[in-house]
Amino acid sequence: FPSHDSWGNMLNISNTGLGYGAGSGGTVTQNTSKSTGVTLNKVSGQITMNAAALAANTSVSFAVSCNVLTSNDVIVINLKSGFASNATYQVWINDISSGQFVVNLRNISAGSLSEAVVLSYVIIRGSTT
Repeated sequence: FPSHDSWGNMLNISNTGLGYGAGSGGTVTQNTSKSTGVTLNKVSGQITMNAAALAANTSVSFAVSCNVLTSNDVIVINLKSGFASNATYQVWINDISSGQFVVNLRNISAGSLSEAVVLSYVIIRGSTT
């Protein structure tokens, strides 16, 4: 059955899946480099990274501003597309606070890569009480 969170986002709970419905997500693209921060004020979304070079065995971090995020929330992120082959990148989240989280992308290949990696994320509402 459908339900809404406190921001009005549709949460679909049915035998076809669990997740946010249409209108709850958004997209954003980095402008200048892989370390350029972005803003996406949605509970789910897609981030297209800049196609700047990332050296072998090197990590880059960037901030995502998101006004619907609380410090108790959990971010799930994955590599969606934009990379030439599997096992070339790792992605993870750290430094979650109210209104912002940090994405880390690591090139785990043996060579420099210049790809516009596309990431998908979703916020899971958390609580400590």
